[in-house]
Amino acid sequence: MGTARTPRGRWVEEGLSVLAAAGVDAVRVEALAKRIGVTKGGFYGYFADRDALLVAMLEQWEREAVDQVLEQVERAGDPKAKARLAGVLTFSSDRLLPIDLAIRDWARRDDDVAARLRRVDNRRMDLLRETIGAFCADPDEVEARSLLAFCAVIGGHFLAADHEGRTRTQVLARAADLLFEPR
Repeated sequence: MGTARTPRGRWVEEGLSVLAAAGVDAVRVEALAKRIGVTKGGFYGYFADRDALLVAMLEQWEREAVDQVLEQVERAGDPKAKARLAGVLTFSSDRLLPIDLAIRDWARRDDDVAARLRRVDNRRMDLLRETIGAFCADPDEVEARSLLAFCAVIGGHFLAADHEGRTRTQVLARAADLLFEPR
C-alpha cells in the first residue's frame, strides 16, 4: 500500500499561514514541507515551482475574501447589515485579516500582486457603492462614503490612537451609523 500524498490544499493552507505570520519571503517549499512533516518531493506533484504555489495562495485568498464573503453578504438584509457583515467576515476574521494585511504588504513590492489586490479592492468597493447607493442618490457622496468606510476598516487596524472614554468598537459602530444611514 502506497503512502498517502499530502493534499494540494494543505500546501496552500500552510503557505497562507506562513504568509500571514511572517510575510511572503518566509513562504519556502522546504520550510512548508517541514511544517507539514513531509518531504518536499510531494510539492512538485502539484506545483511547478514556488511561484505556482504563490499564485494558488492568492487565488484561495481571493475566493475566501471576496467570492465567499459576497455569497454570505447577499443573504443579509438592509445595506448597512450587508456592509457590516462584509467588514466582519473580512477584516475582523482571525484568518482573513492577517492574510489580507500580508498581501497588502506584498503588493507594495510586486506588481502582479498589486493588480490582484486592486481587483479585490474594486470588488469590495463595488459592494460598498451598491449598499450605500441603495439609500443615497448622489454618486459623489456614494463614492466618498464608500471610500471612508473602506479606509475605516483597513486603517482601523493600523491606528494606535485612544478614543477618550470610548472603545474602538464603539467608535467604529458610530462611524458606520454615519456612513450607512441617510442624512
